[in-house]
Amino acid sequence: MEINKIPPAGKTALLGMSLDELTAVALALDMPRFAGKQLAEWIYVRRASDFAQMTNISQSNREKLSASYEIGRTPWSDVRCSVDGTKKYLFPVGGGRFVESVFIPDGDRATLCISSQIGCKMDCLFCMTGKQGWKGNLSAAEILNQIFSVEEADRLTNIVYMGMGEPLDNTDEVMCSLRALTEGWGVTWSPKRITVSTIGAKGLERFLAESRCHLAVSLHTPFADERQELMPAEKAFPILQTLERIRAYDFSGQRRVSFEYIVFDGLNDDRRHADELASILKGIPCRINLIRFHRIPGVPLRTSNEKRIGAFRQRMEEHGYTCTIRASRGEDIFAACGMLSTAKQQNGRTEAAEG
Repeated sequence: MEINKIPPAGKTALLGMSLDELTAVALALDMPRFAGKQLAEWIYVRRASDFAQMTNISQSNREKLSASYEIGRTPWSDVRCSVDGTKKYLFPVGGGRFVESVFIPDGDRATLCISSQIGCKMDCLFCMTGKQGWKGNLSAAEILNQIFSVEEADRLTNIVYMGMGEPLDNTDEVMCSLRALTEGWGVTWSPKRITVSTIGAKGLERFLAESRCHLAVSLHTPFADERQELMPAEKAFPILQTLERIRAYDFSGQRRVSFEYIVFDGLNDDRRHADELASILKGIPCRINLIRFHRIPGVPLRTSNEKRIGAFRQRMEEHGYTCTIRASRGEDIFAACGMLSTAKQQNGRTEAAEG
């Protein structure tokens, strides 16, 4: 549904609340118990963006709701469109800060890549979001708002938590958003349509135990010392420890685990790396996604050429792994995650200083 205005500040968002929580809100306002179910249907099924749209709730009760609560829907403030159909949306999240969501059409698939944090603590060398530092966690409402508020909301077939931030460093809010997307009182999506990406952070075991969504692990090199150079969080969350945790869960059925591997020229793209990668992943049914690097300012890393990426893929397939080369998308619209929001925030600071 169309969003006409940014919600008023200082009110509690209902978006992201469970059925039990919405029922508690209704009862606290002296509304009937069944109003909780009505709210859930309006928010998650009918995608209401304003209490005025909730026509089966009395006007007096809508006024009670609007006095202390808001739906939690905020319109995007900027969008960039690529020649390949990819669209990058910018959403304001308060304090002059922004997060990005990327819509990626691909045949009959329509995927939205969403953010879970403002900035990121992990400071990966190859990631523009990490250059921003960590500015805060997104609420479940701010996470779900990205999904509900893009122009293609009704067309989406898949969601990937691969935008700004480390999702499992914001486990509580991410899990709330996943429940809203997959539970019967919510959007009722199949968990198979959702993938959560992580470096292997502290919330991994909770995610594996409480969710049936797919998992994607950012790996990028099988050698711990090299990984720590690329990803300082390797020291706190060693990849070998992460793999042992994954082995404790069943991925033999419809749930899938994949490993993200950005292929850097001369750094991690040779046969030695492929063989070691095959070795450390032994016993985990998985897919390996090879990813071309999108250049970001101030980082000397370069993506491997097509020949070396192809040879790496072939070697992994010789070891018996399913290995794909991900197509590059949106390179003409600040493709690397965090670039558009960084530019927007820098422009905002410049305008404020000039003013």
